[in-house]
Amino acid sequence: MNLLKAAAAVSSMTLLSRITGLIRENLIARLFGAGSETDAFFVAFRLPNLLRRLFAEGAFSQAFVPILAEYKATQPEAETKRLVNDTATVLFWAVLGVSVIGVIAADALVLAMASGLGEHSQGFDLAVSLTRWMFPYILCATLMAFSAGVLNTWKQFSLPAFAPVLLNLSFIAAALWLSPHLHTPIYALAVAVLVGGVLQVAIQIPALRKVGMLPRITWRVGAAFADPGVRRVLKKMGPAIFGVSVAQISLLINTNIASHLAAGSVSWITYADRLMEFPTAMLGVALGTVLLPSLSRASKTDPAEYNALLDWGLRLMFLLALPATVGLCMLAEPLTAGLFHYGRFSANDVAMTQQAVMAYGVGLCGLIGIKILAPGFYARQDLRTPVKIAVVALITTQLFNWLLVPTMAHAGLALSISVGACVNALLLFTFLCSGKHYQPCAGWLSFFAKLTLALVAMAGFLWWVNQGITWVGSPSAPVLWWLRLLKLGGLIVGGAAVYFAVLLALGFRLKDFKRKG
Repeated sequence: MNLLKAAAAVSSMTLLSRITGLIRENLIARLFGAGSETDAFFVAFRLPNLLRRLFAEGAFSQAFVPILAEYKATQPEAETKRLVNDTATVLFWAVLGVSVIGVIAADALVLAMASGLGEHSQGFDLAVSLTRWMFPYILCATLMAFSAGVLNTWKQFSLPAFAPVLLNLSFIAAALWLSPHLHTPIYALAVAVLVGGVLQVAIQIPALRKVGMLPRITWRVGAAFADPGVRRVLKKMGPAIFGVSVAQISLLINTNIASHLAAGSVSWITYADRLMEFPTAMLGVALGTVLLPSLSRASKTDPAEYNALLDWGLRLMFLLALPATVGLCMLAEPLTAGLFHYGRFSANDVAMTQQAVMAYGVGLCGLIGIKILAPGFYARQDLRTPVKIAVVALITTQLFNWLLVPTMAHAGLALSISVGACVNALLLFTFLCSGKHYQPCAGWLSFFAKLTLALVAMAGFLWWVNQGITWVGSPSAPVLWWLRLLKLGGLIVGGAAVYFAVLLALGFRLKDFKRKG
């Protein structure tokens, strides 16, 4: 399998997902702005998302995929299918139980998540109601992540990467056609979450059936729980849950702090986070997704290949993440204004979101690096080391919150997350090297020298072209939306062209990054 081609396939599907996601966020910003209602929605949606990452994409995938890959390589197909059936059964009933508890305990959960909304206030009551509507989404998201883990092990990456597009399309349809007919329009977004979750699961069923791994969920939870393979997955999930919990605890604390800041702070951070997710998902998620199955195989049989895979992933990450970092920091205002400054999203919202985008941009390489380096441990079925490192990152993040939030408000929260991510990635790298699991190959100094020259050229171009462009107009002199988007597109394309032209002149070639896995 060509890993570069596989990563490109995942990235292309992720790009489609992020483009539809930006359209979704543009509509939400245009129709609902950034205020108490959107704060309530984002808080409510963050709760099922938090548990989704806990039960599905994070802890479960880290524990399940390496063991499933081992079964696929060493066990008869019938044993592999039994593992899939029993794991799906245990996962389904466990998450269903959590969903019921979440609906019942929504008041307490919202109060813990965002106490700044004020108990019994209008924003608090709305967040509680929206939470009850959306909490069952975690069941759909968990089944989707389970399906993605199976399909990725069978080297089918595109469909799971495409599935989030359906959630975004559901949001777009609900915002445009359902919200005008509701007394409280924001409830249309809650309906979109549920519909999108069902669609994400349904689209993967034919692919699972094709590879012969469509799970059969039964009532026999005790028998499924007794499966030795399931026990191994659950045992590995223990430290993984703790590790993912550390990141989610940090998110919970930050959301709570933001709820005590100016109205709109939760929304400003969320909109900035959406911009960050664009490169993070396209690079980090794509590379992590294609690397984990290959690393799991190589860690058992071929240490040299394991080392080469990590080296390839890190080089590709720096090649693409560093210019994205420069672009986010230098084009924070154009990006925010071009994508969100419409309807009820004011000039002040642009300024506040812009600050968070720049603060997040500082940690982009750290955020993406984690998604490449952590699979190096997961592939070796070592989930404890990343957990210990995540605890250090959590402490670092909260220490910087204490230092930065009093003066930088919501932007301080974003910058603290960036610092914590960089510390996390640096420690993962250090422990991989100190354990002699990974040794960087030759040529890194020359590689970084060439990247630096290209980045300086790109930054100079962006600074020069961006001079004098007005991105946020006044009521008397508004900036035409199509002209703003045209200029933004020109800056992005021009900056990328300068960057890659310099790299080509310095000897970079696409074939150098092709790799089998």
